[in-house]
Amino acid sequence: MINKTTNLLATPHKFVLRSAVLSRYTPRSPVCGLFFNTVHDLRWRGLNVRYEAPRFQIPGILPFRLQHSYGPSDDAMKPILEQKTILSDWTIISRLLKYVWPKDRPEIRLRVVAAMLLLLSSKFVNVLVPFIFKHAVDCLSGETPLLLSDTSPTVAATTILISYGLFRATASGLNELRSAVFAKAALSSIRDVGVRVFRHMHNLDLSYHLGRRTGALGKAIDRGARGIQFILTAMVFNLFPTTFEVAVVTGILYYKYGVAASTIALSCIAAYTAFTFAITRWRTQFRIQMNKADGRAASQATDSLINYETVKYFNNEEREAEMYDKLQAQYEEASIKTTTSLAVLNFGQAVIFSVGLAATMITVANQVAAGLIDPATATHILETSAINSLAKSLTVGDLVLVNGLLFQLSIPLNFLGTVYREVRQSLIDMSTMFTLLELSPTVRSLPNAPNIHIDQSNSSVEFRDVRFTYYSKDPKDSLLKPGKFICDGLSFKVEPGQRVAIVGGSGTGKSTIVRLAYRFFDVTSGSVLIGGQDVRSVNLDSLRRSIAVIPQDTVLFHNTIFYNLQYGNLKATPEEVYEAARLSNVANAIERMPHGYDTQVGERGLKLSGGEKQRIAIARALLKKAPILIYDEATSSLDSITEHTILQRLAEVTPGVTSLVIAHRLSTIVDADEILVLRNGRVSERGTHSSLLSQPNSYYSQLWEQQRRIKIIPTAVLGTTVGDHNHCDKISNSSNPPTNT
Repeated sequence: MINKTTNLLATPHKFVLRSAVLSRYTPRSPVCGLFFNTVHDLRWRGLNVRYEAPRFQIPGILPFRLQHSYGPSDDAMKPILEQKTILSDWTIISRLLKYVWPKDRPEIRLRVVAAMLLLLSSKFVNVLVPFIFKHAVDCLSGETPLLLSDTSPTVAATTILISYGLFRATASGLNELRSAVFAKAALSSIRDVGVRVFRHMHNLDLSYHLGRRTGALGKAIDRGARGIQFILTAMVFNLFPTTFEVAVVTGILYYKYGVAASTIALSCIAAYTAFTFAITRWRTQFRIQMNKADGRAASQATDSLINYETVKYFNNEEREAEMYDKLQAQYEEASIKTTTSLAVLNFGQAVIFSVGLAATMITVANQVAAGLIDPATATHILETSAINSLAKSLTVGDLVLVNGLLFQLSIPLNFLGTVYREVRQSLIDMSTMFTLLELSPTVRSLPNAPNIHIDQSNSSVEFRDVRFTYYSKDPKDSLLKPGKFICDGLSFKVEPGQRVAIVGGSGTGKSTIVRLAYRFFDVTSGSVLIGGQDVRSVNLDSLRRSIAVIPQDTVLFHNTIFYNLQYGNLKATPEEVYEAARLSNVANAIERMPHGYDTQVGERGLKLSGGEKQRIAIARALLKKAPILIYDEATSSLDSITEHTILQRLAEVTPGVTSLVIAHRLSTIVDADEILVLRNGRVSERGTHSSLLSQPNSYYSQLWEQQRRIKIIPTAVLGTTVGDHNHCDKISNSSNPPTNT
């Protein structure tokens, strides 16, 4: 059997159609599309496709594959969406068609129409190819066509065979041209959907992202993009053309060879289809097991390699290898079942097709024989065989014609099992992605919400009787018990230009204040006001442009230092970036690096120290030039000297900026205009550093004394006793940096 297939060359979140080679080997199926673009081979049995798809690779180690899973029961899908409803198949396809047939892009519509015309043309030429071969055989057997009746049989046959080659080349060329023309429409739709999903993910709440597994979410989006490509290629270039070709071939068999031949062929196709669907549904369970096992192995490998240092610290290399081997053994067992069931599918399809082919050709052979022998005998055969009177005009070439037509059908029919399975899975994957698009953020701007206009004259921050909880209806996502509030009646106000510090024990809601002010979450009750305006009543984008945050945990992009610095203000000039680096005391460290500002920081900035990352975070916050600046333990990774130097510089370059300082190390806030002490979700104490220390029984005094005993307070400040608040004021106004103990 001559096999011909389609190859899909993966590119980031899109595919290009190209020619292919067949294989019956079935390895694991990868995730591809949005995130990875390294290419490797995947061979599917049912579709008999050599499929080039991306693989995931950590630099410096062997690549491994992230798994495409089958069926809605995939564990990786559960934390992505809690879908209350599943979109119907027709709903999914109708939504997809909006991207394939866009109203505002006539050039895409033109390409779709052209691709359909090329498809019909290629199928028409494809059906003609066996007819040409039939005439070539007839010429060699003495039946020369009228147009070539004046030439010798050899010349006539040669001429026809040349035409045969040209027609086959034409059919192939039309197919490739169709793929090239339709590629723009297909890839454009994938791009549009991909960008829309990407934008939507950034618009969803922080609470959504905190409760999701990023890898699983990436897989869902990735599979959805891949599903779009497969649906388009399968339905437009496989299912519809195959149905059309089956109808044409059956019609030809009926017209030329009677009811018997067409009925046998159609029955064979029906049995082949039913068997393929039944076996495919049965073996899908093994594919699910195999893909889950491979996904777990890939996840284990990723987790282990990301935590390379931890593995080494505790000498657990053997344990990691054993766990990985155990998961690979599960994959091996499931893969054997998949391969065995594939053999059953292959053999069953071959038997059904062979029986149908033999029966059809025997029927036609009887008619051909009746047309070649003595008329008297032929009459007897025609009567006993119930073959129509057209049999007398049949030739040996007709037998070749029937064989060619049926074998041409075998190629798309061979795709049937995998096409069916993949179409079902693609619809599930697309349902997940389109359902994701239906999720609405709970934190969003009201319709026609006005922009907030904040400058140094009105940059106040106020919390009014705020109550807030991280409680979720899903116990797995909830951080607090029902009825428990991280902020419980929290009230305070930071006047424009003030520097107010917030301190307290772990879990008292210090970082929550940052998230509420930036409106990552909405308060349960009460209100948060910026510039005297409730943050819920103003445009969210304008609100966030007015606030710069220096986070406690700085995560950098896998890019250069300059890129990460300029990210605070993409319009900043190089000179402004360098000045921000100098002010944050990171310029010297950068200049000592071989590539300077072009140094790659590594994934999440892991090539840099914690102190360097924090100083980069400070620099890009300065570049934002917002009237409100929030420090969320922004200098916790710095030594005392560097910390003091940076804080002094920040005070110099941000005069009039409203500052909210979340602090654990009390030495950093001795010069704050006011210090708020949080306990039990509310402000329990407030005042300046000196006034709070003047109260020996205050919680702040206890924190100060505790840090003094464990030498968190720098030496220059250690001389301060609970009652010696005047000395603290001197330290806070001193230009000499404190030293480490």
